[in-house]
Amino acid sequence: MRQPAGSDLDRHFEIHGDPATNLYNPAGPTPNIATSERALARWIEHWRRHGFGPWAVAAADNPDRLIGFGGISYRTYVSEERLNLGFRFAPEAWGRGLATELGRAGLEHAFEDLGSEAVFALVRPANLPSIRTLERLGMRRDGFLDDVPGQAPSFVYVMTAEDFRAMANKP
Repeated sequence: MRQPAGSDLDRHFEIHGDPATNLYNPAGPTPNIATSERALARWIEHWRRHGFGPWAVAAADNPDRLIGFGGISYRTYVSEERLNLGFRFAPEAWGRGLATELGRAGLEHAFEDLGSEAVFALVRPANLPSIRTLERLGMRRDGFLDDVPGQAPSFVYVMTAEDFRAMANKP
């Protein structure tokens, strides 16, 4: 996992523009490379401003090929900015536990390095693979967010610093 760079643009578009990786995304796949360029620029700016943000992710056995993006970053939940955990992986990376691994690293960074009090995640109700990942991480459902007009509200998941410490102290 590393900070994203402008040179990640093509791979960002391949992953975020893939219909399979956007099956549960109400906005659908990223429509063009210019949209990916703006998203990547926002992530790079987030890193510049805050010293952290979404990571570009490669598998250990092939560090030159990105297989996903994700981590923690600030996200607005209607009118409140919260620390958010998110991830998106290329289909070739699915089923290998990488989202869980990335999620653990993001939560550790948020609570151990940044001293966060809570980390949140949004997930569409039909996205069972991501729901299972969040629950494996120890996050718990904490309500709904009506964030997509005309569709069912997203589930809001949360882990507090207290939850994180309790999990870290389990044998």
